[in-house]
Amino acid sequence: MNKPSAIVIGAGIVGLATALALAKRGFKVTVFERNERAVGASIRNFGMVWPIGQATGPLFERAMLSRSIWKQICLEADIWHDEVGSLHIANSEDELAVMTEYVEMNQAYRECLLLTPKQTLAKSDGVNPSDLKGALWSGTEMIVEARVAIGKIASYLEEKYAVDFHWNTAISQVESSKVKSGARIWQADEIFICSGAEFETLYPEIFIRQDITKCKLQMLRIISQPDGWRIGPALCGSLSMIHYPGFHATPSLSSLRKRYEEEYAEYLKWGIHVMAAQNHTGEITIGDSHEYGLVHDPFDKDFINQMIIKYLKTFTNFKDNSIVQTWNGIYPKMKNGETELILQPAAGITIINGLGGNGMTLSFGLCEQVVGDKFD
Repeated sequence: MNKPSAIVIGAGIVGLATALALAKRGFKVTVFERNERAVGASIRNFGMVWPIGQATGPLFERAMLSRSIWKQICLEADIWHDEVGSLHIANSEDELAVMTEYVEMNQAYRECLLLTPKQTLAKSDGVNPSDLKGALWSGTEMIVEARVAIGKIASYLEEKYAVDFHWNTAISQVESSKVKSGARIWQADEIFICSGAEFETLYPEIFIRQDITKCKLQMLRIISQPDGWRIGPALCGSLSMIHYPGFHATPSLSSLRKRYEEEYAEYLKWGIHVMAAQNHTGEITIGDSHEYGLVHDPFDKDFINQMIIKYLKTFTNFKDNSIVQTWNGIYPKMKNGETELILQPAAGITIINGLGGNGMTLSFGLCEQVVGDKFD
């Protein structure tokens, strides 16, 4: 009996997660990627698998499922990963109040603690002790080096599940059970479109009706720290708490947001909240900003980078802050508050898109669910 077949369009994290979910269910999977390797948002991020950003409930559970799949793949494919957890740093009493409420509301459901300044500095001497009031510790966060990991996952899928990859192959048309790239045609029982921010290429008449946009973010990378020095957990300034839904249920957040609207108005205008994650070479990725629209200026704004660096120094104390790289990334984002866009424009065709900035954190869990609901 022949295996059922599936085509996946896109070799970013959503496409790879979809390919894995299909391959585990016995499908013969073929992945098409328009570039010679994935070069989009999947490699232009912190490399954070970030359950703390998700509200307690189904999305947190999906994030934890994704994390478990990430860990399994990392172990099997020899991909560097660091289960370091995270620290959100409080430099004021109202920031500490939100963290206190967060722990009270969530400690029964996830690993989190409120730390004193002394306990915080014991977790990481990369924290700036000046004005330190305490920190929120979470043990669920994991760091990978996305630039390396995404390519290694593709190799892993090739080796373990015989997934076939067609690089430098842009699919320009989908018809029923067929996909086309110029005069070349491939056929499969099921087709999954995981094209990320390039969603206009296929089914543009469907996407134009969706409440979807694109987010441009700016990021930077700090030089490898001297003598192998490590920051330990991923470090976050408290501005991150108004960005992530995981904190939105805390009663004190609204008053903190009002203060930020006065004191950090320019930061909120550009969607800046600052985080830092260290890779296996000792480099530290920092960012980021958020600009929304279907078309973005391709040029980075230096004043945004300078704002990120300025805020970073309020809560971190690194050995060397020299910047070695800057870049931007663009990802699709739902405007209506939804965390994903799942469409079936025709029989046997499924679109998975719109994960926003949660691709690294939610893709494996989401695609396991979408594929499982369809075929289990």
